[in-house]
Amino acid sequence: MSDLTKLIKDLRNKTGAGFLDCKNALIDNNNDIEKAVEQLRKKGLAKAAKKISREATEGAIGIFSNDNQVVILKMNSETDFAAKSETFLNYVDYLGEAALSLNNINLTKDEFLKSNYKDTNIKDSINAMIAKIGENLILNDLISFSNDNYFNYYIHNSYKANIGKIISYIRYNASEKNNNVDNFSKNLCMHIAAMKPESLDIEDLDSNIVEKEKIIQKDLIQSSGKPSEIIDKILDGKMKKFYSEITLLNQTYILDQEKSVKNIIEDFSKETEFKILSFDLISLN
Repeated sequence: MSDLTKLIKDLRNKTGAGFLDCKNALIDNNNDIEKAVEQLRKKGLAKAAKKISREATEGAIGIFSNDNQVVILKMNSETDFAAKSETFLNYVDYLGEAALSLNNINLTKDEFLKSNYKDTNIKDSINAMIAKIGENLILNDLISFSNDNYFNYYIHNSYKANIGKIISYIRYNASEKNNNVDNFSKNLCMHIAAMKPESLDIEDLDSNIVEKEKIIQKDLIQSSGKPSEIIDKILDGKMKKFYSEITLLNQTYILDQEKSVKNIIEDFSKETEFKILSFDLISLN
């Protein structure tokens, strides 16, 4: 390790400032680490380290795409005030551009933090933004997948067209792609944001969750004094209600309370075949 590299490492440990900021500060001050610390403090870049331990539960979620890839970023801040600021929102856009530029549909959060964009390390750029905004910022999550065109999303509590507090999306198959399909898939995304299903259908549920619910419901039925010969029948009804609350296809559709999501898709498929492949709901909490 060269003397300069060691000094940069020591300076980063002292200040939490980015690699290039530390390197430039050392060069400006003839490798005098104390003067370099003072320079970084004057620029506000040494404040980031003190903020990194603070809780960050607010923030925003951004969605970005090109012809090949979709990237969703969940960026947390300490306050809602900072999350709504132009500086923060522009920075989320910057991170989205950076993620797409890597052209890696399997990109992970850790890989992204180690990458560079416009000659700047992403992790270092976050530290610099912490110093600029004055709050702890955390890249909480990164989701990346291929863009096959059969994809739609909905943003709830939006700050910008592509950034908000909640994002729901679906990936689907359809016999054709048109405005009706686009509107239908968008409405399904709105339903997901409102109803927060945990799985697509009953068979997708964790078997342990199902068994625990059965035990709980059976105990409640037995403690109510119901005759033993009807316990299984009552349990069956309770479980159907449970499934209708947490599985997407069995939920009551928010735009037609007389039908389930499965019914709505069956009706739509009479003219245009449609099938949900997967979905997700990303929120700050």
